[in-house]
Amino acid sequence: MSLSSWIFSLLVAGVSLWAATHAMLWKRSPKAAMGWLAVSLTLPGLGALLYFFFGINRIQTRARVLEDRSARVDPKDRAPRRRAEGRSPKAQEMIRKGRYVVPAGIDDSLSGLERVSAAVTGLSLVGGNHIEMLHNGEEVFPSMIEAIDGACERLCLTTYIFEANTTGFEIADALIRATSRGVDVRVLIDGFGDLYTRPRMSKELARRGLRIEQFLKLRLIPPSLHFNLRNHRKILVADGRIGFTGGMNIGDRHLALDLDNPARVVDVHFRMQGPIVAELERVFFDDWLFTTGRRREPVPPITTHAAGEALCRVVVDGPDDDIDKLVTILVGAVSAARIKVAIMSPYFLPPRELIGALQAAALRGVEVTVILPALNNLLYVHWATRNMLWELLERGVGVYYQPAPFVHSKLFLVDDHYVQVGSANLDPRSLRLNFEMSVEVFDKPFAKLVADHFEAVRQMSRKVTLEELDSRPFLERLRDSFTWLFSPYL
Repeated sequence: MSLSSWIFSLLVAGVSLWAATHAMLWKRSPKAAMGWLAVSLTLPGLGALLYFFFGINRIQTRARVLEDRSARVDPKDRAPRRRAEGRSPKAQEMIRKGRYVVPAGIDDSLSGLERVSAAVTGLSLVGGNHIEMLHNGEEVFPSMIEAIDGACERLCLTTYIFEANTTGFEIADALIRATSRGVDVRVLIDGFGDLYTRPRMSKELARRGLRIEQFLKLRLIPPSLHFNLRNHRKILVADGRIGFTGGMNIGDRHLALDLDNPARVVDVHFRMQGPIVAELERVFFDDWLFTTGRRREPVPPITTHAAGEALCRVVVDGPDDDIDKLVTILVGAVSAARIKVAIMSPYFLPPRELIGALQAAALRGVEVTVILPALNNLLYVHWATRNMLWELLERGVGVYYQPAPFVHSKLFLVDDHYVQVGSANLDPRSLRLNFEMSVEVFDKPFAKLVADHFEAVRQMSRKVTLEELDSRPFLERLRDSFTWLFSPYL
């Protein structure tokens, strides 16, 4: 064997050993670690390449950048400092010592959940908020444009997909108008999500003079190490006073009343006012800081006045220091339920601990309802979901399919007192690979509004039965089972 062949063989062996070692050190599931170990060592070179693109699901973001003293300071890169109000860096210690006080207004049955959330996030609830639920693009996009047109100082926009169509250009035109007024406008688009549309809106917005950045921009040379990680958050904040978040991207597909559009999507989004808006803005600037590498000079924050009675808290989740925060809170919420748990999600492949919590809740008499779309835009996710629904149905969980068109709504409700809204789906991609953000809302009037929406949708939906799943033809069951094997990567 020639010297070059020996060198190549040693290189392949080295990268394969590196991949196997990395999997053992960083994978949190023994099955995942063993699987990647086997792939890396039995497929020399190829296994390491597969692990490189699909197996690495952790990254340092906020911690790394904030501690990087060499980060550039751009005098023009001014942004509001982090709010000190509402943050509880010692929440975990206070809870351990029994000195944590649950805020007034929290139902007694949910006081334990509030302690869990405070400990996991390190944040206390902020009061004085008003949350408005908006349906579909027909309500959402005009409200967003109105907020953009009313901004005087700064605008922050994060989205996963920014489509190059009528709606996309209407939002872009509003942002350009704001820039021409002297408003500090910043737009952050996910590097992978930017590829969904042509022309790419990142290039179009930059050409029009907007400050646009791509989160984890994809590149071939050097190759993107975190190809499989995406920023799925959706945030719009105007002047630190009005905020929007939820699961809705920007584009014509969300115009659900356009019956001539075969790709139309039903969805909900949320307009927020009050101190919680500053927390949305904080999440944006953490992502902006990571993407640009610039620290920002603090300026006094805009004083936010109370706009309602809702107690709220932001929950950030992602493949960094924030990993598993959302799952822990969801399990805590289901465990705290006494009357009902209602879930609406377009993609539903929950982790084992959440499945167990839902089963246990149903068995102790809690009404547990899961509403999924009958028509899914990702058929392979629908197939994989059908393979695991029997586990919930046999324990008394009610599962419903709501009729077409595709419904992209993400909602989580407990006991008509507690609601979670945001960008996260209940699947491995959202809960393990994506950067997501949810907002907890403790507010009975808002929870009643969401509960009424759940009930209206349930009334028009079809209930799924064990008999239906068991009667699937053999080839369908085989297909669903095979697809389910890949559920951690769907």
